[in-house]
Amino acid sequence: MKLNKLFTETGFKWLWITVVFLVIDQISKYLVVSSFDLHESMNILPFFDLKYVQNPGAAFSFLADQDGWQRWFFTAIAAVASVVFLVWLTKTPKSNVLLSIALAFMLSGAIGNLIDRALFGYVIDMLDFHIAGKHWPVFNIADSAIFIGAALMIFDSFKNGDSEKKAETEQS
Repeated sequence: MKLNKLFTETGFKWLWITVVFLVIDQISKYLVVSSFDLHESMNILPFFDLKYVQNPGAAFSFLADQDGWQRWFFTAIAAVASVVFLVWLTKTPKSNVLLSIALAFMLSGAIGNLIDRALFGYVIDMLDFHIAGKHWPVFNIADSAIFIGAALMIFDSFKNGDSEKKAETEQS
C-alpha cells in the first residue's frame, strides 16, 4: 500500500495519538526518575500522589517477584502487541474512527512500557490513587493509554454490534 493511501484510507492517520501519548509517557517517566528517589512520593491531592515505583512485573506487579525471566517475556509480549496494533491500524478502514483511535492509544501504551522494559528491565510507574488509606496499584501514562484504548475498543464493539443487528433487522 502506498504511503499516501495508508494515511488517507486507513486508521493509520490516527498514529499522531500514539506519538503524542508516547512522548507524554516518556517525559513523565523521565521527570519522575530525575526528581524522585525510588519509592519517594509527593501528595498532590487528598486522593492522589506522585510516587516513583519500578515494576518488573506486569499489571498489579504480576510476576514481579520472579528472578528476571519475566523481563524478556513481557518485553516480547509488548513487542508482539505493538506490531499487532500497528498492522491492525493499517488494515482498519478510515470510516472506523473509534477503533482506529483505540488502537492508537493501545499502541502508545505498549510501546511506552516496551521502552522501559527493554532499557531498564522494569516499568516506571508514578500515578498513585488512594482513598481511606487504600491504594490502587501505582501505574503510568502508558497504562492509562492502554486502558483508554481497551475501553474505546469495547465501546466500539457494542456500537458496531448494535448497527449490525439493526442492519440485519432492516434486511428481514
